[in-house]
Amino acid sequence: MKCSRAVGFAALITLLAAPLAAQQRQPPTPEERARRAAEQEREIQEALAAPRPIEALNSVWIEELTWMEVRDELAAGTTTAIIATGGIEQNGPYLATGKHNYVLQGACEGIARELGNALCAPIIKLVPEGGIDEPSGHMRYPGTISLRQETFEAVLDDVASSLRAHGFEHIVFIGDSGGNQTGMEAVAARLNERWTDASAHFIPEFYRYADVSAWMESELGIVQPQNDGLHDDFVITSIMMTQDPSSVRYEQRVAAGKATINGLSIAPKEEAIATGRKLLAFRVGETARAIRAAVAGSTH
Repeated sequence: MKCSRAVGFAALITLLAAPLAAQQRQPPTPEERARRAAEQEREIQEALAAPRPIEALNSVWIEELTWMEVRDELAAGTTTAIIATGGIEQNGPYLATGKHNYVLQGACEGIARELGNALCAPIIKLVPEGGIDEPSGHMRYPGTISLRQETFEAVLDDVASSLRAHGFEHIVFIGDSGGNQTGMEAVAARLNERWTDASAHFIPEFYRYADVSAWMESELGIVQPQNDGLHDDFVITSIMMTQDPSSVRYEQRVAAGKATINGLSIAPKEEAIATGRKLLAFRVGETARAIRAAVAGSTH
C-alpha cells in the first residue's frame, strides 16, 4: 500500500512539473536575445579595455604574446605584421625538411626588431611543394608536405585579413622558398584591390640569395669553390646553425667526415655560427630597408 502511494505521489509531482518544464524549454523572445547579446557585448568591451595585470613579455611573435600584449603593442604604434612562409621539403641528406622554417625563425625576429614597430605572425610552414596525387617536384621525396596553390593562397588571405581586422595597417609577406613567391605576390595584389584601410606588401628582396652569396664573397672573403649538387649551400647551412646545429646534423657529419658543403667546412661549429649570424644580419638589414621603402610608398 505504501509503495502504491509513493508511486502515485511521484506521478503527481511529475504531472504538476510538466507545464513548468515546458515553459522553461521555450525559446527566448527577441527582446531576451537582444538583452543577452547586449550584456555579452558589454562584458567583451570591458575586457578589451581592461588594463594588463602583469608586465609584458619581450617577444615579437604574436603566438607567444597574450591578446592584451598584442593590443598594447598596437596601441603603442606596432602596426606592421610580417607573414613569413617556409616549407617542408627535401633538402639533401643533411638538412632537416623544415630548412626554410629554421631560417625564418631567426630572420623574422631580426627584421621585426630592426623595424621596431612590427610583430611576426606564426610562420606558414606548409606551402606548395609539387603535385600530390601524382607526386612531382619535392613531393617525389619522403617527408615533403605540399599544399595546393589555391589552399596556400587562401591561407595567406585569411591570415592577413585576420591581422588587418585587429588593426595592423601594413601586412608584409616574405618567403624563404622560390615556390612561395608568386603566391605571396598574387595575394598581396588582391588584398590591395580589396582593402581601403590597410596595405599588403610582397617583399622579394628577402629571397635574393644571390645577393647574400655575393656579399659573403665581397665582405667576408668566403667563396664556395664547388657545387656539390645538393639542395643546400654554405649560406643556408650556416644560418640554420644559428638556430639549431642539429638541424644540419652537425655532430653526425663531423663523426662521418662529412662536415663540408660546396667545398667549405662547417667546422668548427662556433666559426660557422659566427658567419651565419653575419649573413643573417645582412639579410635582415636588406629586408628591413625594403619594407620601410614599401611602407613609405603605400597609399594607405
